[in-house]
Amino acid sequence: MNPKPSSIEEYFSWFSPETQAKLKQIRAILKAALPEAKEVISYHMPAYKTTEVLVYFAAMKNHLGFYPTNSGVSEFKDELKNYQTSKGAIQFPYDQPLPEKLIRDIALFRQEEAKDRATKKQSKKAP
Repeated sequence: MNPKPSSIEEYFSWFSPETQAKLKQIRAILKAALPEAKEVISYHMPAYKTTEVLVYFAAMKNHLGFYPTNSGVSEFKDELKNYQTSKGAIQFPYDQPLPEKLIRDIALFRQEEAKDRATKKQSKKAP
């Protein structure tokens, strides 16, 4: 297992300037889409969290990995048909522009999903 970075800036510093540019770009997209979410390091990756972790992202050798959980991938399967995906992961090749609107839409979907889950959890606790 790779060492755990102490901050997102430290994580970014481990990569080439070209990779850092993609990491900074996805970070900017997510910060704009999820202004109330907290930036955290989870599973050794940058992540955005509200009541739960919404999305993770990570630099890989040949692509930028985006991890919006299984629901984030399955909900957008038609829009993701041009990308390599697995159960909870999407691969964005470094040699292609990041699909900003798609990333934003997936992040917002995950935010709403987390809000719904938190609301249901609260209503179960209510007497």
